[in-house]
Amino acid sequence: MPSVNSKSFTQLVTDFATSVQARSTALADFTVGSVLRALSETAASVVVWLEGLILLLLATTRAATSNGPDLDTWMADFDFYRLNAAFAGGLVSFARFTPTMQAVVPINALVQTTDGSLRYVVVIDTTNSAYSAPLGGYVIPAGTASLNVPVTALVAGAAGNAVANSITVLAQAVQYIDTVTNPSAFTSGADAETDPAFRTRFVAYIASLSRATKAAILSAVLSLKVGASASLVENADYNGTYHPGFFYAVADDGSGTPGSTFLASAANAIDAVRPFTVGFAVFSPVVVTANVAMAAAIAAGYDPVATKSLIQTNVLAYIASLTLGQTLTYTRLAQVAYDASPGVTNITGLTLNGGTADIAATAKQRVLGGTVTVS
Repeated sequence: MPSVNSKSFTQLVTDFATSVQARSTALADFTVGSVLRALSETAASVVVWLEGLILLLLATTRAATSNGPDLDTWMADFDFYRLNAAFAGGLVSFARFTPTMQAVVPINALVQTTDGSLRYVVVIDTTNSAYSAPLGGYVIPAGTASLNVPVTALVAGAAGNAVANSITVLAQAVQYIDTVTNPSAFTSGADAETDPAFRTRFVAYIASLSRATKAAILSAVLSLKVGASASLVENADYNGTYHPGFFYAVADDGSGTPGSTFLASAANAIDAVRPFTVGFAVFSPVVVTANVAMAAAIAAGYDPVATKSLIQTNVLAYIASLTLGQTLTYTRLAQVAYDASPGVTNITGLTLNGGTADIAATAKQRVLGGTVTVS
């Protein structure tokens, strides 16, 4: 923002008095309550207000100094928009103790976390063989004890993410259903794009306008949603065969298991910026599951159950932060566990997939958290 030689209210009143006294042929009275003092303070108030308007105008005319809605309107002039918050979601398992009757889990059925702070709604997945449009839900046949169905958080954002087995309450009764739980953690929720991230992506967007570049292709995928990532491999088929003039992209929506809709959107976005005559293909990541086990010693005065739950949450959050091709380092897990709480005094017996080696990921792979056991 340009440098503005602004002055405070006190400086303006002082300058007014100095100017009057320098030009006055008689003694000028500037004591509190005098006419000249009142005039100078009135003029200073108006000048301070005008200074504020000028500073606000200068701030909102540049992306570097605009914030929130002002930044949105600035970027909109370039048809460039902030990425919205993403809804957390995943599979929950509806089960019953006596599977003698057919049950139907209706679309829009509500479930919630044990403490009631987060709610999720059952959504339609036409690719699920148990889904029945005529019955308006997912059918659990007689003799079947449980069924996994997809749910989505009611409120978008990272707050909707949940650790495994924390969604345990049926917010509304479902006939012939007794329990619900989420076998795996929900990690796909993400907050709306922040102002700094918005500005950073705008720079990449401007740099990609030349099109037909690697930066342009990556920018096209990253602009699809918050948390999206991609890796590109040039002059090779997916199986590694040398193929000049061809590339493939591994695209992820942040969950590690993107659906066909996201992959189709990624293909369309890439097609809009790829070079003419150059072929390409889009694939989802190959998931590498990381199962972690450890024993934690908790200091006196700390709740052992709550502290171990914090360790589990921290470890899952760290693994979820890894993107395509990033290695999960074995020793890093101990640090993450210690950072969970000051009450963690010792971590022993740490294993990663039953061993002590790192999990390396290729450009095709993404490491996702499986089970995290803290004893």
